[in-house]
Amino acid sequence: MAVNRELIVGAALGILDEFGLADMSMRRIGDALGVQAATIYWHIPNKQALLAGVSDAILADVPVPVTDQPLAAGLDAWARSLRSVLLGHRDAAEVVAATLAVGLGERVPDEGCVAALRRAGWDEVRARQAARAALHFVLGHVTQEQTRRNLVDFGVLKSPIDVLDDEGFTVGLDIVVRGIAGWSPQA
Repeated sequence: MAVNRELIVGAALGILDEFGLADMSMRRIGDALGVQAATIYWHIPNKQALLAGVSDAILADVPVPVTDQPLAAGLDAWARSLRSVLLGHRDAAEVVAATLAVGLGERVPDEGCVAALRRAGWDEVRARQAARAALHFVLGHVTQEQTRRNLVDFGVLKSPIDVLDDEGFTVGLDIVVRGIAGWSPQA
């Protein structure tokens, strides 16, 4: 089988979904593709670059934000869409957060939020700062949701907890959105 970057990232995403980030190794990806791990390094230089590719694949499913919404509605829609996409892949929030931390991904998860703020008249710097704060809420909440779900699945914990459910996300998101929408970027 001829291997390329797209096949490698696809195999890595499949392994992430089935086994989780802790078990996503170059050897396991190579086995899934029927090649040696060294072949993967021909196309992807290291594990961080692989995680960036997986992050980009995950974020490709985040819909383009609607441009004619009021600011609060646009921020809310962006955050809910991002959360939904992240919850669709095991450990996705951790992968996206790690990629964001090292700056390797081509897709930036808070671009939809920045766009909504820019349309509302925010300057570029303040829009990116506010968007990053909102992104940290979404990534943090989803990371805890996914970690808790993994621990429940492994039998370590008995059940999810209320603050990490849909209602808990809604309350936290409402606080973040109201804070951003009510804050003057010129302050």
